Amino acid sequence: MNLTINDYIVLVIISGVLSVLLAIYAYYMKTNFTGTKAFIWSSIFSAIYTFAFAFELSSDSLQEIRFWLNIEYFGLPFIAPSSLVLVFHYIGNHTYAAFRRSWLLFVIPIITLIMNTTNDYHHLFYKLLYLRANTPTPMVDIVPGRWYYVHGAYTFGCLAASIFLLVVHLRKSRAGYQKQNFIMILGHLLPMLGALLYVLGFTPLGMDPVPIVMCITSALYIWAIVSVGMLTVSPIARDHIFESMRDGVLVLELSGRIVDYNNAATAIIPSLNPAAIGKLIEQVWKRGADTGVFDNDGQEQENEQELKWIKGGETHYYRLRSSKLLNTRGDVAGRTIVMIDMTEHMQLQNKLRRLAERDGLTGLYNRTHFMEIANKQLEQAIISQTPMSIILLDIDFFKAINDRYGHRVGDIALLHVVSLINNIISPDAYFARYGGEEFVLCAPNTSLAQALQIAEQLRENISSTPLISGTDTISITASFGVTESNQSTMPLEYLLHEADNALYHAKRNGRNRVIPAGSIEALDEIAAARTLS
Repeated sequence: MNLTINDYIVLVIISGVLSVLLAIYAYYMKTNFTGTKAFIWSSIFSAIYTFAFAFELSSDSLQEIRFWLNIEYFGLPFIAPSSLVLVFHYIGNHTYAAFRRSWLLFVIPIITLIMNTTNDYHHLFYKLLYLRANTPTPMVDIVPGRWYYVHGAYTFGCLAASIFLLVVHLRKSRAGYQKQNFIMILGHLLPMLGALLYVLGFTPLGMDPVPIVMCITSALYIWAIVSVGMLTVSPIARDHIFESMRDGVLVLELSGRIVDYNNAATAIIPSLNPAAIGKLIEQVWKRGADTGVFDNDGQEQENEQELKWIKGGETHYYRLRSSKLLNTRGDVAGRTIVMIDMTEHMQLQNKLRRLAERDGLTGLYNRTHFMEIANKQLEQAIISQTPMSIILLDIDFFKAINDRYGHRVGDIALLHVVSLINNIISPDAYFARYGGEEFVLCAPNTSLAQALQIAEQLRENISSTPLISGTDTISITASFGVTESNQSTMPLEYLLHEADNALYHAKRNGRNRVIPAGSIEALDEIAAARTLS
């Protein structure tokens, strides 16, 4: 061997060592980059190829060269597809990077390995292998077979696809990622150019320069790992982020025409499709445009609106957030609209509010919420100098119903009474469960005389409409206490106390009756006279 061949072999071995070191480093490195396994396998295949090629160059016979050629093809056909899988991971295209699809890239390399190993039986890979004349060391020349061209075309195709994807991604990637992106482009371009020079016969002594080139690319990868965080900090494609967002996004130009949108936006706006590009937003989504969030009136600050939208009989809630969109010169070029689906949040909020405000059995206001509402109505009545009445009612002998028929029927009786009352009272009245079998009504703009008429109507309706439960007919009656706000300083608690006293007297004087608070003194006098007599 002369010095040139020896130097060449040393460089090839260094290339193999670097590939092994890269594989080991990537294996033990802690990273969230999903393409690490592809990088490891690409490095392993490169190491197999370069070490076997070094032994081929040091061989002394055609038989020995043929043996190491077989070993080379356990690595060589798999390098380019492994690199393509790595690129898919790098640019964030996980659809093609996933094993359920990426394994298809290795079908032709596996066939190539088989064709090379079994070439003596069919000669489809090499038509002929022979020692080259007038060389300082045994070197082999080949006459390619048909599958050799398939293998070459496929390898070039994988490398070209990788370079194309990386170049496209380079234009989209942020400045912080462009160095590692450029290194990856060189890592694919240099071996491709080296293989091209080899095929065209422009290499010294006709030797394959790719192993030497891979020494350079390995060194570049090591530099990129150390200096710019390659394999530890990898970009995700902007399109992938845009399309994987759960929130809908619209991009509008200054005139309000649609420039772009993501998949989530189509779920919110059914009329959004490729034909909508270039149309005014109000032509595509008038309901959203009416909120004003899409308006571009020269204001550069963010704008946010809440939208309640009924679609297909279902109520949806959205938060629309508008932000300025700047061009490369820093001027406002349009707006981005983020549409956040708040439906689940609002439904939960409404449910919690209902639990806080409503009675669990009847669905009426509970006592706490009723007090808040009635206090506000009382304040309004004082300001406007209008009457407001309170009606307090209690179901007669309710304990007897529970004891005789059970609590389930008792609950049904409560719902029965609530239904009868709801059928009569005005929508302006506030009806609540005051506690147990006791209920209360707040009637704004209602005088005592009007409230007594309402209470009497309710009493009559309840007493004349028995509850039918199975084979049982259960008569139900109720007693009522009624009062009116007629003093500007009278607090709600005093009104309720008056109504409660009137209710007490209704119970005391035979039940199933309506007693106004103003007649309590007269009733007391009658009761006292009866006692004396």
